[in-house]
Amino acid sequence: MSRGLYFQLFSIHGLLRHESMELGRDADTGGQIKYVVELAETLSRHEQVGRVDLFTRLITDKRVSDDYSRPVVAVSDKFRIVRIQCGGKKYMRKELLWPYLDEYIDRTIKFIKRDNRRPDIVHGHYPDAGYVAITLSEYFSTPFIYTGHSLGHPKKKRLLTEGMSDEEIQKKLFIDHRIAVEEEILKNADLVITSTRQEVEQQYGMYRNRNLARYSVIPPGINLENFYPFHRDRLPSAQKKDEYMMAYGALMEELNRFFTFPDKPLILALCRADKRKNIAGLIDAYGTDKELQAMANLAIFAGIRKNIQDMEENEKWVLTDMLLQMDRYDLYGKMAIPKKHDFTYEVPELYRIAAERKGVFVNCALVEPFGLSLIEASACGVPIVATNNGGPRDIIENCKNGVLVDPKDPKAISSAIKRIVADRDLWRQFSDSGIKGVYEHYRWKAHVEKYLHEIEIFERFGGQEAFKRSALNPVGERLVRLEHLIITDIDNTLLGDDAALEDLIALLEKHRERIGFGVATGRSIASTTTLFEKKGLDLPEVIITSVGSEIYYRSGSFADKGWKSHISKWWEREKIEKVLAPLDFLELQEKEHQFPYKLSYYMAPDKDRIAKVNAVLNRNKCHCTVIYSHDKYLDILPHRASKGKAVRYLSYKWEIPLENILVCGDSGNDREMLVGSPMGVVVGNYAAELEALKGRRRIYFSSKNYAAGIIDGLNHFGLVSED
Repeated sequence: MSRGLYFQLFSIHGLLRHESMELGRDADTGGQIKYVVELAETLSRHEQVGRVDLFTRLITDKRVSDDYSRPVVAVSDKFRIVRIQCGGKKYMRKELLWPYLDEYIDRTIKFIKRDNRRPDIVHGHYPDAGYVAITLSEYFSTPFIYTGHSLGHPKKKRLLTEGMSDEEIQKKLFIDHRIAVEEEILKNADLVITSTRQEVEQQYGMYRNRNLARYSVIPPGINLENFYPFHRDRLPSAQKKDEYMMAYGALMEELNRFFTFPDKPLILALCRADKRKNIAGLIDAYGTDKELQAMANLAIFAGIRKNIQDMEENEKWVLTDMLLQMDRYDLYGKMAIPKKHDFTYEVPELYRIAAERKGVFVNCALVEPFGLSLIEASACGVPIVATNNGGPRDIIENCKNGVLVDPKDPKAISSAIKRIVADRDLWRQFSDSGIKGVYEHYRWKAHVEKYLHEIEIFERFGGQEAFKRSALNPVGERLVRLEHLIITDIDNTLLGDDAALEDLIALLEKHRERIGFGVATGRSIASTTTLFEKKGLDLPEVIITSVGSEIYYRSGSFADKGWKSHISKWWEREKIEKVLAPLDFLELQEKEHQFPYKLSYYMAPDKDRIAKVNAVLNRNKCHCTVIYSHDKYLDILPHRASKGKAVRYLSYKWEIPLENILVCGDSGNDREMLVGSPMGVVVGNYAAELEALKGRRRIYFSSKNYAAGIIDGLNHFGLVSED
């Protein structure tokens, strides 16, 4: 711990950078981006922390800034933004990223190996990043922290209530998949951080696995250097002061061009163009209340827009409706709808302008998980009117600086605004309470102190509590350190001579710091596990089963999801079984030998039968691999799957050079693995079907049988020396 704790934070979707955040540009670039950047920055400043890396997605797309294509950005000596590519380089909405997250995991592991430092904590933000963090927690046996930001179950319920069909929700949002991932997260997370009690009780309360997680309510903070009070008694540095004054001037000019009477109190709303934010409800409240229109102006900053027609459907609908409402209620001269704003300097100044005008900040979202903009406004001295559905309950309870309203009741919204604007004493009371309350409850420094206190309970950091992965032997930590890897077939290669097997195990244990061990077999994982138990052997670090269609690490419960994702492309199991059905020389093997990525038959040897099988598959455009072994077994695998391809995938994922991997086998289903590897060992008791490999460069035919042949091969290739 002398170097301090190393945190890996993951926030994969959206457009993430440290400077000039484009908050509100789209539905994926909202408050979560600001939250994770400010959390990472504050966390990195703590004396117990050695480094914080904030992982996001690498994007190279002419539609967005080149900033998002920079692989590593050093924000400070202890804080970096790391961008990992997955699913190509084009920018895409978060719902389309699900198929590429296993690729993201594999590339992150490669980054970790090259960086030569394993994380002490992994922290996922939103379900996509939670999925990534679960797997990294498994590989490196490290505590897994999760922050949801928004949840699938409440969103699905709301969309159904609004009249959207289940079919539409699944097609656009893949919501059931998201909910399933969230259930897995709750089962695996060591700590779930929420912003409010309501989030724990009502939102997570909708999940089946809600009681399997430990929760901690830690409200986010804000940067008080930026969001200082409107009376400006905490002015920033001279340089920042100049920037803020320029922003103030630009905003005043922009607002004044909308208003006939610009000096009236200002009702301010700042949010994304999202139906959930209920901009329409606020405009209805204002448009239907002539008294309120006479008292105050309304300014709505609904994200950043250029051409509405080019935007996503949800944003397009909200913005179009906003313009139509403005026209319907004839709010010209009373309502401002600027097209853009800068988040670094202009947003804080917006709040201060609203406060100077003795106005109100309104967030009447249909549901608001927290409400970061509410505490920003409060810190600048603006009283708030907020939805009673979600996090604002806690904010107003802590800060006592505003009124909660039913977001579906326009009259309640307008009445609350009028009450505050009309009563100067109440306005001043709310303003002062908000400034004080934010300082007491919503500072990032306080957030980080509680965050670090929460993880002190884990035994890894001096506490008494075991985290969920603490019992695991971290296979990832071992694999990223290995120089060499041995992969051997089991039946008639590894097994067959118990004395030689004992010698091999002892030899591998002697060299375990640099040589890893794995098996590749036609057996299933269940059969492999049972066999090793009968032999009194521990399962190896790497287990390639079902002729290369599955990869596991040390147990049947730890599958390589990345491999499954990789081989699933173009795999059509049902179609293959259907087109092969007319071949009367094929007999399907029993159900226990069939697996999602392996279709197995019995086939007696005869001339041209393999050719006939391949001809049928090719004619029907089936992308697959055909393996025939022991003159009996015919296995059909995905095009990307085989023992040899699994070995090459392991080489890629864990960055163990292929030339440092030795493979051993005895039969036809080992052939492709042997041919494709720089170091191949054929044991002395090999089947006749491997005879054709004799004389091949880098394939060694041992004169010794079974495990003795493996030891002989290790000596032949110089991986160990003869004693």
